[in-house]
Amino acid sequence: MRLVFLFLFTLVAPAIASAQEHTAAKRYESLIQSLQSARKSKDYPAYLAAAQQFRDFLNSSPESVVPVIRANALSGNIPAALDALREYVAMGQSSDEFLNSPDFAALRDDSNFATIAAGMRANQTPISALATGFTLDPLTSRITEDVAYDSDTTKGFYFTTVLGKDIFVAPPDGKVREFAAPPTDLPLLAIKVDSPRGILWVSAVGLRDFAGVPKSAEGKSILLSYALSSGKLLRQLDGPPNSALGDFAISPSGDLFLADNNGALYLLPHDASTFERLDHGEFISPQTPALSSDARLLFIPDYARGIAVLDRSSRTLRWLDPQGKFALSGIDGLYFYQGKLIATQNGTSPERVAMFTLDPTLTRITSQTIIERATSTLGDPTHGVIVGKSFFYIANSGWDTLDDHGTLKPNAKPAPPRLMRFPLP
Repeated sequence: MRLVFLFLFTLVAPAIASAQEHTAAKRYESLIQSLQSARKSKDYPAYLAAAQQFRDFLNSSPESVVPVIRANALSGNIPAALDALREYVAMGQSSDEFLNSPDFAALRDDSNFATIAAGMRANQTPISALATGFTLDPLTSRITEDVAYDSDTTKGFYFTTVLGKDIFVAPPDGKVREFAAPPTDLPLLAIKVDSPRGILWVSAVGLRDFAGVPKSAEGKSILLSYALSSGKLLRQLDGPPNSALGDFAISPSGDLFLADNNGALYLLPHDASTFERLDHGEFISPQTPALSSDARLLFIPDYARGIAVLDRSSRTLRWLDPQGKFALSGIDGLYFYQGKLIATQNGTSPERVAMFTLDPTLTRITSQTIIERATSTLGDPTHGVIVGKSFFYIANSGWDTLDDHGTLKPNAKPAPPRLMRFPLP
């Protein structure tokens, strides 16, 4: 479950939960306030200084480069603004803001702008290198969030729904049916299969200020486990206070690595009921983590800051370098496959599904492949699952038909979500 960051081009500070006291969230909010204050007072040197700090803090994500472009443009440093805009475009991004906003008028008057604008148009070109697995017609309007696959017991795909609040399964024949109705009315977010132990794990989260979620349940997370063979509820476990356990991964030993979308990262051993905090306040909104093949490294995508890498033995954390050409923010789901990271990115412009190849040490990105972007059927991609040598992911989830409070937008026409398949190399 992603958070919606309004700073993408307007630099409006997001609402951060009052209970959230994480260092990264505080730093983020402070930088946003500095940017807003300096821009409002037209103190462009201060605005540029804050923009550069913002970019450094967000690890040069595309969104963090935008205020640097704006600050240089408003300061009259057109060459520096154009260089930053080229970096933005090199990361595969595009925005009409640069074509329309008066803040960038001086850039549009420059002779170099036409080439850059052509690059943005090229980034909007549809790409699709895959086939449709099947449409999920019964899940239309339910907002399909996550998908898992059971390779042992049922050979079926399992789905969570945010508005439907039920767990669904699609056997190999593709006929979607209800698997279980959890004992809660909270939106269902993450879902993972522990095939060796025959268990299905699901998280239910009381999203703040979200339609249908009572105030008393806001900030509450519940973990549920089911027997895959029967659908019987095995465990119900409350998450840490004021948490949003919207994403998690399972290790081969059955341990859960849980991303609290409010800014924390937890470990829940498969036979335990106590959550262990793994981070030290580095995250703003961590999303679906991914374990390396040897389970030594945990790759954690932060929706705003990019991809962090946690060495589980040393407990050290570092960030992958985007190198001015890889967009690593806006990731909802992240998956590791043979030295590659596959990402569903609904926070990039345009939204996309991408694959990043790492070097042998798994410390640096060497190349990327765009699996899908800007197609008429992609919609909001959310999560995926690796099955053998294929990557299946949810397209057209329906999130884009909802407003920020989970209510259907006026004139929105929900279409069936799709389970897409990409053959892995």
